[in-house]
This record gives sequence, structure tokens and C-alpha cells, in this order.
Amino acid sequence: MTACALWGLETALVTVEVDVANGLPAFVVVGLPDATVQEARERVRAAVRNSGYEFPLRRVTVNLAPAERRKEGTGFDLAIALGILRASGQLQSKLDVLCFGELALDGALRPVRGAMPRVRHAAARGIRAVVVATDNAGEAAACGVAAYGFGSLRDVVDHLDGRVRVPPCAVPPRAGEPRHEVDLADIAGQETPKRALEIAAAGGHNLLFVGPPGTGKTMLARALPSILPPLDDEEAIAASAIHSVAGLADPRHPILTARPFRAPHHTASHLALVGGGSPPRPGEVSLAHCGSLFLDEVAEFSPSVLDTLREPLEERSVTISRAGGAATYPARFVLVAAMNPCPCGFWGDGERECRCLPDQIERYRGRLSGPLVDRIDLRVHVPRVAYERLRDEGREFSAVVRDRVLAARERMRARLSGTSQRVNADLTVAEVKRFCRVDAETEALLGGAVRTRRLSARGYHRVLRVARTAADLAGSEGLRADDVSLALLLRSDP
Repeated sequence: MTACALWGLETALVTVEVDVANGLPAFVVVGLPDATVQEARERVRAAVRNSGYEFPLRRVTVNLAPAERRKEGTGFDLAIALGILRASGQLQSKLDVLCFGELALDGALRPVRGAMPRVRHAAARGIRAVVVATDNAGEAAACGVAAYGFGSLRDVVDHLDGRVRVPPCAVPPRAGEPRHEVDLADIAGQETPKRALEIAAAGGHNLLFVGPPGTGKTMLARALPSILPPLDDEEAIAASAIHSVAGLADPRHPILTARPFRAPHHTASHLALVGGGSPPRPGEVSLAHCGSLFLDEVAEFSPSVLDTLREPLEERSVTISRAGGAATYPARFVLVAAMNPCPCGFWGDGERECRCLPDQIERYRGRLSGPLVDRIDLRVHVPRVAYERLRDEGREFSAVVRDRVLAARERMRARLSGTSQRVNADLTVAEVKRFCRVDAETEALLGGAVRTRRLSARGYHRVLRVARTAADLAGSEGLRADDVSLALLLRSDP
């Protein structure tokens, strides 16, 4: 029998070998199994017996090869049960398919997480048929193989022996067009923050909104999905695989059609944010892969938790190391954060008086460390909206802005063809020098900003990346002084 081991997003085919020999009755599983796999002995024994088959009262040895790799999870139950039935002569057919699933004590077959990466790995190695639980069949079929879904162990055996032929599962349809809860036209005023949001969507830049309560920071962040471009096929599979590993895949529509939008509460731990555990599970930064991560009231998060974002923001991935090995999850997302300027929220507000002491304001802002803030390309103040603007109906809809974002993405794609980069936020230093050249006047403007605002080398390159995105949105091939000025304007101190 062939099963598949899962560690993070990494997978490996596992051969399940079963020997039924004379001797005192025993059931032994070897091949570096963890406690969950060891417990499969009791699940398999009860499932075989309650499905109407005889569990051999002899010495049963199960080997999970290769034995040097640790095996975890309940996905080996089905392969072990079928191997025992085959070795004891109760299953006649030769087993040349991939199978995985958890067995209930009554013989029912339950789904397991990570079906999509398991099947994709097997398909890349020539396996063209898989046997899984009914709820995993859609994920398996979406990977381009013949996926057979069953509800119980007896149904699997009847199918394999030819007594009942079950057709392969059809490839599940994709969900319809996503419906966005907030449109840019719902937000009154805030032209500068909207402009920053458009640049963030086009170039994949991180964004921080700072302003008093009730000015629309949360609505602006929740409008971001409405102007992001749709997922292409590669992005959809990559994001769907992560949700499959996390156990969040929809059996009816396993392939995502909308870009993920994750908004964890400020009480989230570092394990919830970047992932962890044993075996390691993906965190919010990986679940937001190919989408956006929104941290509302970001200053209320624990500073130590926020600092765990440094690596994924820079490397676009997270590596979780444990004693049994390391798991790497992709984390290519747009960070959108929102915060008040002070604990009471009214520092700098022309209509409400701030009651905070200077040291309180300093401590509050200090919850976002300098290295983390330096990784945020756009830092924008969101002011209070005048009453007259609240009544204004002439607002631009998200669909119009999304068209500009798509046009800018096409320019980026054409410029970056032949490289591994997708958007301007991912440009390397060498690519910044190549694609973000400026004239002497603009260079003088940049030099003055670096000296007066004490920009780091990272900040300097990020300003140029934002300016490159502003030029792409304007349809300009070269960087203009206006593009650089806008990038500097949108990088104010929080």
C-alpha cells in the first residue's frame, strides 16, 4: 500500500508493508511512528472487526517505509487496514493506488487535513488514482487525478475487489465571484488614504493607517480585497494547499477564488500569528498567502508577537524548526495595520482634546518597534471627515480602481518577465537600481530626505519601490519627481 506523510507543506510517499506471521497475537507498528500513528492499532482493529472482517489473531507487523522519516497524523489508518486485509487474504485485488484517511471504530472513513499537497506530490510521481474519504475527494480531484471517495472501509474493499464500482469524483466547480463587504465608494473623503490603498494593492506594499477613532481606518482596510487583482491559477493552488493543511478547505469548493483576508484579534499569540505547534501548523501570515493580513488596533498586540512579523515581511516565508525537523510555509501577503495615535486616540485631532501625557504617547507608539515600522512602506494619517464630505455622493467605486491596479500589474509583469518577482514590493536591490533610475533633480530630493528624515538603506529602497508603483499606476515608464515626492509623503512617521 502507498500512503503519504505530511510535515508542514512537505510530503513524502510512504510504503505500508504488512506481515502476518504465526506466533502469539500481537499488532506492532514500526517505521518511526508518533503517538497518533501508534494509536491507529486500536482504531484499525475495531474498524476491521466492525466492518464485518476478521482481524487475524496472529503476529501482525506493519512497517512504514522509509523508516528514517517520522510519521505523524491519522492519515495512515486506511492504508494499514487495507494492508492487513490484503495480507490475510480478505482483499484480493492488487493495491496500486494512493490511499489515506482516518478510520472510526465502526469502520467509517473520515477526512484528514492536507489532502491537496499529498495528492499533488503523488501525482508528480506518477500515481494517477487515489482512495480517500468522501470529504477529501473534491480536493484530490482538483489535482488532476482519478479520486475515489468513500464513506467506510467496507465500501473501499467492495470497490477494490470489483463488487461495487464507484465512478471517480468530478472536479468540483469553483465558487462564484467573491462578494466584498466594503466598497471604496462606501468611504467618505479620505482621498490620500485611498490613494495609499491603491498603491498598496498594485505594488504589494505594506500599509499602516494612523488616526483618531471613527475616521474609517477599518473600513479602508476591509476595502482592500475589493481592489486586489483576482488569483491566477498558480496562486490559487498555492493558497488552497495551505488552507488544506490547516484543515480549512471547503469540500464543495476546495480551490480558492478570492484572495485570503485574515484579521486576527489583538490577543493572538505568536504561534497563532506565524504558526507552530507539533506537528507545525500554518499561522495567520501563511493563511494570508497571496492575500492580505489586517491587524486592527495593532498597538494593542504584544510587542514580542509583532516582532515575529519581521522575518515573513522580509523573506516572504516562515520556517518553523522543531526537534523532528523544520517546516517552511510561504507568507507572501500585504500587511495592512491600523492604530490610534495615542492611548485615548485624539492626539493631533483638531476637534477633540488629547488627555494623554507625553510619556504615555511615547510608550504607546513604542509598542511598534523601529525595525518593524521600517518594513512598512506606506504610513498614512487618516483624519476626521468633515460633515460636508459625508454627504458627498461622487465617490469612485472599487471596480474603477481595480482596473487601474490590473493595468499597473500588467506593466510590472511585462517588466519583471524572466525574474522570480511578481510585484514592485519584491524588487531586489539590483532590480531597484535597474528599474528605478532617477534624474539628478530627483536624486537630490531623495538625498535630502535621507539626511533630514534619517532613512535607513531599507527605507531608501522602499521609497523607490513605492515610487515605481506610483509611476506604473500613472502609466509612466520612468520615475518622475512627483512619484518620488508622493512616496515620501506617504511614508510619514506613525
